[in-house]
This record gives sequence, structure tokens and C-alpha cells, in this order.
Amino acid sequence: MTNSGINAGDTAWLLSATALVLFMTLPGLALFYAGLVRLKNVLSVMTHCVAIACLVSVLWLLGGYSLAFSGSGPLIGDLAAFGLTAPRGTLHGTVPQSLFFMFQMTFAIITPALIVGAVVERIRFGAVLLFSGLWVLVVYVPVAHWVWGGGWLMGRHVMDFAGGLVVHATAGTSALVLAWRLGPRDGFPRDLAPPHNAGMTMIGAAMLWVGWFGFNGGSALAANADAAAAITATHLSAAAAGLMWALIEWRRFRRPSMVGLVTGVVAGLATVTPASGFIGPAGAVALGAVGSLVCYQFVDLVKHRWKVDDSLDVFAVHGVGGMLGTLLVAVLAAPQLGGAGYAPGMDMLGQGEVQALGLLATVGWSALASLGLAFVVKRTIGLRARDEAIEEGLDMATHGERAWNP
Repeated sequence: MTNSGINAGDTAWLLSATALVLFMTLPGLALFYAGLVRLKNVLSVMTHCVAIACLVSVLWLLGGYSLAFSGSGPLIGDLAAFGLTAPRGTLHGTVPQSLFFMFQMTFAIITPALIVGAVVERIRFGAVLLFSGLWVLVVYVPVAHWVWGGGWLMGRHVMDFAGGLVVHATAGTSALVLAWRLGPRDGFPRDLAPPHNAGMTMIGAAMLWVGWFGFNGGSALAANADAAAAITATHLSAAAAGLMWALIEWRRFRRPSMVGLVTGVVAGLATVTPASGFIGPAGAVALGAVGSLVCYQFVDLVKHRWKVDDSLDVFAVHGVGGMLGTLLVAVLAAPQLGGAGYAPGMDMLGQGEVQALGLLATVGWSALASLGLAFVVKRTIGLRARDEAIEEGLDMATHGERAWNP
């Protein structure tokens, strides 16, 4: 296609959405995570997010995008779009291919950055880079092709509007595996320091909330009713989930925390992501409330029953939320519940089977591949930082800087 088929409205909206999704990582996720760690590790977490953004951007150009979104193979794409050398006027649908490339790049950036939250304060910086680079190519790219790039799950009409499988299930599963292989922080689970700056966490969460409008609304790839419906569902799910988390804490501890409130909001955002363009407003409220309740239970389960130090609850919030939304969209997409309905020949039961199949395949591949990648990184450059570096804090030990100097 050439410029004659471009739609100015769709292009303008996707330009804005692309900026919003990058804003989710830089600075949104960086601030959200940095506020939750101890003061001596603030800069380390921020550096992880920036470095991943740089690394993944280059990898996305050098094969990642092409393998995910070109070709028609059931498991992986081809290298037809390697280096993005097509003429500038080439379109993807109604928008420039370069814009679609950039929009999808921002998804590829935030997904491995989410994993960082499970392993903060004890992982080597080199291990973050090596694991993240390999992970994007081995886990993210194939799953993106399966679901969005013409692969086998897309052919089965799996419903994942904005990344319940591609982003949250992959990142959550891999975060749990990596945290398990890395081992816990000293003092886990009882004697850990509280977040050093809850206000910073709130600011980061607010940026994530706003950026998520581009994440979900932009996934319509057009300025249309689907984008509007996705944004509406996104906001209502986040609001309902934040209230639910606060109510749970209010009942359990007799005082709701700000960190808990925004954690609930993020749980609602993750849960609604796969369903956002397929469900109605009432379904979004229900999904957010249920998602918050289930994710809250998994926070305790992972840390105190499974004894895994998923430090910032990546699996419990993002992983479980994305998985739950992936399954429940099969119900909430029903037209009688205000949803958009199903693909021709599909009904609620059939869609539920496809969603479960997609979830099992995504979680299984993410877990197995992450185990293998963790083994490779550990045997080559090592996973865990030295004890003295952990004690000193990774800001000074690794980067020779502090977030704040006295």
C-alpha cells in the first residue's frame, strides 16, 4: 500500500497511543517500581527500565518485529520486514507501517520491564540485559506472532485485545520462574523494609493508568468505536479494582493503604487488558472487582505458601490478572452482557475452549523457555549479585550513583 490509503484520524490516534504506551514504561513503570524498593536500590530499578527500552528497541528493528508480524507461519514469522527497509509510504492497514512498528515496539519494551519487578534488589545488571534480550526473541516474539501476527492462535480466533496473553501472561509467568531461580532477598518474607517512597509509587501508578488508555485503546489500531469502548472498559475496571482492594484492606487491617489502592488499580488494568475491546461497561466493572479480589489472594499465596520472593508481585498482579481476563472474556463478550460478540461460528463454550488452550500454550512456553534462559544466564555471567553488592545497594555497587545525594 502507499500513502493513498492512509487514514489521518487513525494515524493521529495511533501516534498518540504510541507515546502513551512508551510513557507507561518511561517514566511510569520506573517510578512505580522505584517507590516500592529501598532507597539504596532506586536508581538500579530505574536503570533497568531505561536499559531494557534501549535494548529491545534495537532488537525489535533487527528481526523482532519481522518475526512477530510478517509471514504466515503458524509458530513464527519470517524476516521480510528485517530492518524496516520498505518504502516510507508502506501501510499497515490504514496507518504507516513505521507507526505500527513503533506502537508494537512499545509493547515489546514494557513486557520484559514488568519482569524486573520480581527480581529487584538482588539481580545483576548484566543478567537483566542478557535475559531480557533473549527473552524478547524467544518468548515474546513467538507468542505475539501466535496471537496477533497470523499464527496458530489467531487462526483459532483467540481473543486478546491488548495483551492478556502476549504481555501479562508471558511476563507474569516468566517473572515467577526467574524469581524462583534467583532466590529471595535477605529477610524474606517477614523482615523486609517497607517501600521507601509510597508517593513515588502513586505517581508511577497514575502514569500507568493514563498510559493504559493508549495501551488498550490504541490496540483497536483505529480511531473508532472499538477504541472508545476499550478506553471506557479500561477506566471502569481500574476504578472498580482499586475500590475492591481498598475494601479488602479496610476489612482486614482496618485501614486501607495508598500502595494497596494503586496496586488494585494496576490489577484491574491488567485484568481488563485482553477483554477491553470486547466487553461492555458493566462487564468491565465486574471484571475489575473480581480481578482485584483474585489477585489479592495470589499475593499472599505466592509469598507465604509458595515461598517465592516475587518482590513487587508481578505474577500475582500482572500474570494472574491477565490470565483471569483471558478466560473471562469468553463469558463477558456475549452480546446479552453488553459485549461485542464472537467470531463467526464461535459461541461462549467454543470461545472458552480456545481461550483456555491459548492460556495453557502461552504459560507453558513462557515457563519452559524462561527456565532455559535463566540456566543460560546463570552459567554464563551469573544471575545473582554478590552479597556485598546487595548489602551496599545496587545503586552504588553497580552504577556508582545514588538517586539522591546528601
